[in-house]
Amino acid sequence: MAKRPKFTLTFAPEAIEHLDVIEPKHHGLLRRAIREQLTHHPREKTRNRKPLEQPAPFEATWELRCGPDNRFRVFYDVDTETQIVLILAIGVKDRSRLIIGDEEHET
Repeated sequence: MAKRPKFTLTFAPEAIEHLDVIEPKHHGLLRRAIREQLTHHPREKTRNRKPLEQPAPFEATWELRCGPDNRFRVFYDVDTETQIVLILAIGVKDRSRLIIGDEEHET
């Protein structure tokens, strides 16, 4: 079986700040989901991972939904040449509201 390419995960400073706003009890779940979903084939479309139409929050090109009721959103970009996934933003979806850090964004 061929080994899957491994991508390096890099967090933008803003994404770390967004994570600080989310309750600490969810941090482990978010880290695990990001690692499991984005380390291999981050540009593969799945039920919880999709390309975004522009303009998108933080100019991200992809979105990962995770957590209870898929309430968390991870916005990211992929550089296939350098094998890097850049996590640009992490937010919470509450019905029709998307909260990233302390700001509400349109969905």
